[in-house]
Amino acid sequence: MIGTGYVGLVTGTCFADSGNDVVCVDIDQKKVERLKQGDIPIYEPGLSEMVTRNVAHGRLKFTTQVAECVPGANCVFLAVGTPQGEDGSADLKYLFAAADSIAPHLSTQTVVVIKSTVPVGTNRKVANRLKELLGRDVDVASNPEFLKEGCAIDDFTKPDRVVVGSDRPEPADLLQELYKPFLRTEKPYLAMGLESAEMTKYVANCLLATKISFINEMANLCERVGADINDVRRGIGHDQRIGFAFLFPGVGYGGSCFPKDVRALFSVAREKGMKLNMLEAVDNVNNQQKNVLFSKISEHFGGKLKGKKIAVWGLAFKPKTDDIREAPALVLIDQLLAEGAQVHVNDPVAIENVEAIYGTKLTYHDHHYDAATGADCLAIVTEWNEYRTPDFDYLKLKMKSPTIFDGRNLYNPVKMTKAGFNYSGIGLLVPKS
Repeated sequence: MIGTGYVGLVTGTCFADSGNDVVCVDIDQKKVERLKQGDIPIYEPGLSEMVTRNVAHGRLKFTTQVAECVPGANCVFLAVGTPQGEDGSADLKYLFAAADSIAPHLSTQTVVVIKSTVPVGTNRKVANRLKELLGRDVDVASNPEFLKEGCAIDDFTKPDRVVVGSDRPEPADLLQELYKPFLRTEKPYLAMGLESAEMTKYVANCLLATKISFINEMANLCERVGADINDVRRGIGHDQRIGFAFLFPGVGYGGSCFPKDVRALFSVAREKGMKLNMLEAVDNVNNQQKNVLFSKISEHFGGKLKGKKIAVWGLAFKPKTDDIREAPALVLIDQLLAEGAQVHVNDPVAIENVEAIYGTKLTYHDHHYDAATGADCLAIVTEWNEYRTPDFDYLKLKMKSPTIFDGRNLYNPVKMTKAGFNYSGIGLLVPKS
């Protein structure tokens, strides 16, 4: 497993847990030493225990040396980062560097599997690159990942489907055998061409991002016409053609996948002389949605935020992760700081990552009630479970003003109004007190 980031570490550990011998490779010596000691550099429920168990049983190892593990391997997975470049396209320099590093050590029977999210045509380019280096054909297969941060182990071990792209049936058959322990409940193993597998990953993420931007835009319209987005959501969600998944309004999507993958598909289309009008709208709506909480807060205070104490609950882009990449909370924080507000924050796991960026510009609290002490208002940005059922009487006493801007619609507007709070959600019909 080349790369011990989120995808590589979860994938390698889950394969080891099903009885395979797995070696995870990373160029970062300090990271490898941490992993050997069971110190996991990312937050993912259940992963630390699984790594520790498989290391103890000798099925999972970590190294910086490609030459130690690639020779004789049945499969070599490339799971390195493909960050967004300045033009929105995926930067593939790490992927091709990884391919170059394994080339001298590949046996004729080894299948190279690209797990990284890559633009259409990349698997074939890697295959051509390896052929140039070795003077022979190398089997390269595409195996896109569909892991959600916060429940990645369940997603891997209980997949909706496994997608594999390959030019020949033999690599696909090998990977089907590898995934067999996770497909016992008749979930489909979908073998297809390289380009189709690459496209499947992008289309899946872009469609989910589209659902999020759509429901967010409808929520904003609901506020203006006097409708309630929760009622509307229920009204459409029971239609089996639509469903409820990803139809929860909020303050926009973030993380390492949706924003990057939507923009990467723009780039692929541009290269082919095509403009993706719908996806560009999805991206624009999402960027605008990240401003919604600030707009509500600014309007409430008449644009006078200097010196106001604002509590922010939730910093990660979603619950059960410490990932703050493209997190809506950071957009809000930047806007509040620019207006001179005092920002007090809490998050169960992401505070350290935020503090590394903002330093002393923010005040950090280990408990969410402490962040709200003396606050002129509270903004909820991430739907952590510990925020769902607070003691509202106690919270009201703690705050200077009982005003909540809920970016995740955690609470019932009627109950909040009766409890004496000034409450505003996303697309909710809030009764007048």
